[in-house]
Amino acid sequence: MTIESRAYARAGLLGNPSDGYFGKIIAIAVKNFHASVFLKESKELNIEPCSLGTGIYKNIRELVVNIELFGYYSGVRLVKAAIKKFFDHCQNQNIPLEDKNFSIRYESNIPRQLGLGGSSAIITAAMRALIEFYAVDIPRETLPSLILEAESKELGINAGLMDRVVQVYEGCVYMDLNQQVIEEKGYGIYERLDPKLLPDLYLAYKPTLGKVSGQVLDDIRMGYERGDKLVLDTLKCLAELAEAGKKALLQGDNEQFHALMNENFELRSRIMKISEGNFELVRTARDCGASAKFAGSGGSIIGMYSGEKMFDRLRARLDKLGAEVLKPKIE
Repeated sequence: MTIESRAYARAGLLGNPSDGYFGKIIAIAVKNFHASVFLKESKELNIEPCSLGTGIYKNIRELVVNIELFGYYSGVRLVKAAIKKFFDHCQNQNIPLEDKNFSIRYESNIPRQLGLGGSSAIITAAMRALIEFYAVDIPRETLPSLILEAESKELGINAGLMDRVVQVYEGCVYMDLNQQVIEEKGYGIYERLDPKLLPDLYLAYKPTLGKVSGQVLDDIRMGYERGDKLVLDTLKCLAELAEAGKKALLQGDNEQFHALMNENFELRSRIMKISEGNFELVRTARDCGASAKFAGSGGSIIGMYSGEKMFDRLRARLDKLGAEVLKPKIE
């Protein structure tokens, strides 16, 4: 019997990247894309490479492109980190694990290095498969922190809780990552919002803009750690946008939500280096009348549109830039 578990792509609607700094966030799980992990019992513990990491390439150019998109270790290191963190957690909590081995492999169709949560989705799916295989109970509210530690502590990836929370809870989630609450409980305040409250949303991504998100966010992390006033003030404002956005959703104020999404990008631009290619995506979408902000760390944008004519205009204009445009599937 093979266990299959999934975790979906995600997009930040408001507040990101304050999630890495005890801020507030509204995010959605995007079910157009997913990472799957397949696990079955075996004589030896075997981590199988993804089809993208087989080591076989058409030519040297394909090898270099693969490294630029996926790095030198692909997703196998993510699976290893998930297994280690799962084992450590069970040891620390005195949870006995049955003496048995497994073969595990992953597949993902989440566009890579485009700020859609592809790495955390692999770890989330792996954690879910391990939980089922060993019949272990890990409370849902603590699981995102465990997934984050697999990336931050095991792999040294600069990341926050947004991806992991929404990939565990799915749907649309409001997160208050209050520092005192997290230090006391080990997790923040997570509130599911009815996706029916959301306005019409589009998601666009441009494959050639792929960057490693942890590296993109390093400037913000360094500014935060040295107490840079501009960085600290901006992160506070970003968190306040999420709180205002929750209120706007509950009141059905789409005009306010539209303005908040645009403001999120303007604030982020103060403290983050943004490439011309990313600016071009945002400008083009706004020229069509839509709002536009980063879905994650760059390479993809999300925003509101009004009516099918505007959506068709968005798709046509962004297609000329080499970007894919879709309507996110949210439950």
